[in-house]
Amino acid sequence: MEDLDQQKIAQVVRRFYDRVRVDEEIGPVFAVVEDWDEHLARLSEFWSSVALMTGQYKGNPLAMHLVHMDRFKPEMFERWLTLWKATTGELLSAQDASVLQAKAARIASRFRFAMFPTCGNASPVSDLRPYKTSREFTHLSLPSALFRERRLEQKTWLLIRVSLGEIRCFEGDPSNGRLIEAGTATVVHPDTPHRLEIISPVALTFEFYDRNPASLVH
Repeated sequence: MEDLDQQKIAQVVRRFYDRVRVDEEIGPVFAVVEDWDEHLARLSEFWSSVALMTGQYKGNPLAMHLVHMDRFKPEMFERWLTLWKATTGELLSAQDASVLQAKAARIASRFRFAMFPTCGNASPVSDLRPYKTSREFTHLSLPSALFRERRLEQKTWLLIRVSLGEIRCFEGDPSNGRLIEAGTATVVHPDTPHRLEIISPVALTFEFYDRNPASLVH
């Protein structure tokens, strides 16, 4: 990041939602917000956590969107990204804008898939569900065993979802780890040696499947 800080993020968030609130396509979705000052403060905490790894945000944004499912349409995510790109492009350096735009694209993809899992797919995948989901762990509560090489049982796939920060997953080749950052996920395959390495303050969950959940990763 060149000059991105919490003050600049708050400025971006406020300008962005000034646009959102008057937008004909997605503005009506936000009519449920009663206290915009508080809402903008929470959104600034969210983006500070995503971009600067501050750990300020403690909520579950996807769960909040799911509560208001009846207000959303799949195409709204593209409009959301268009307004975000315009705002970040105006207020930030090209480098910082590019970083925030990439993170927003991953978040939008994850939310859209969670809310409309069959949209844009040849066949429904909504029946693909984990048989077990962990509680949310942080860098302070992750079991130490996860930092040592271990294997899943046969016919068990692990999906690691990161909601905050960054973590690296080493699978098979111990010298080539995959970076998993906020808003993204990765699949660990059955009977394959793997371990985790913390890159920054992180929050994540583990989902266990009896078949490959690769179609859930965007």
